[in-house]
Amino acid sequence: MTAMGIDPAQLSDADLVREVRQLHLTRSDTFFHGSDDALAVHTQRTGELEAEYLRRHPAREVDPLRLREGARQRS
Repeated sequence: MTAMGIDPAQLSDADLVREVRQLHLTRSDTFFHGSDDALAVHTQRTGELEAEYLRRHPAREVDPLRLREGARQRS
């Protein structure tokens, strides 16, 4: 069961990425100003979409600077 919207497995890659990006854009506003129910639904839907993205892209590109060693190099 999904929190809302289309089952993430049914979304095209482009639609999935668009949905994840949109949820990340609205996260702060939902966290700081949304109702408890809105935050719960937002959290659940984000988890569903992110899980589907990771399922499709288990070897996604990881920026070496986002790893612990990369952070040390920046210091």
